[in-house]
Amino acid sequence: MNPSTIKNEEWRKVISHILEKRLEEVKKIEMTLEQNNYYPSQEKIFEAFNYFSPEETKVVLLGMDPYIGENQAVGLSFSVPKESKIPPSLKNIYKELVDDVGISKPLHGDLTRWVTEEKILLLNTALTVEKGKSGSHMAMWENITDDIIKYLSDTNQNTVFILLGNHAKKKESIINSKDRIIIAVHPSPLSAQRGFFGSKIFSRCNKLLREPINWKI
Repeated sequence: MNPSTIKNEEWRKVISHILEKRLEEVKKIEMTLEQNNYYPSQEKIFEAFNYFSPEETKVVLLGMDPYIGENQAVGLSFSVPKESKIPPSLKNIYKELVDDVGISKPLHGDLTRWVTEEKILLLNTALTVEKGKSGSHMAMWENITDDIIKYLSDTNQNTVFILLGNHAKKKESIINSKDRIIIAVHPSPLSAQRGFFGSKIFSRCNKLLREPINWKI
């Protein structure tokens, strides 16, 4: 688990400092990763921090943990490789996206354009997961992702935080700009019908930004 591979220099410094401060958590994570098959791959754990600096972050789209199946997790929340089947949670995101802002239904699950062109941080509350076991690494990452969210909240007052699901909602208490938090049910098929559909998270987000996001994929 090497933060020196993070391409953005500012994020590399921030993540390195956080990991140095959280050595006990880091040791536990590294031991767990050595003993289990996990996703995403080692080089993709910090993928979300490669593309732009903390100051450039317009939106944080915070989910739970990476996908648990093979050839799915890429280190960006909810995103999968273009050639992979679109997972159910992302299908539900697309349904709300189409209904909310009227874009054409996306044909693949690669959300990289949101990252590279719109400066959206696609982050999970846990950056790894054991193969086939959703939620398996949540406790190990909790303090580290708390520190990441708190850093962003403290240094960038213009960032909008979209918190999807109960695990993401727990981060609400450490975010300073309460008027820039959007909370919704997780888009999983198990919960999407209980409030994710119709939440209008995308249009609500744009109302909070000086420069609205172009949500096309």
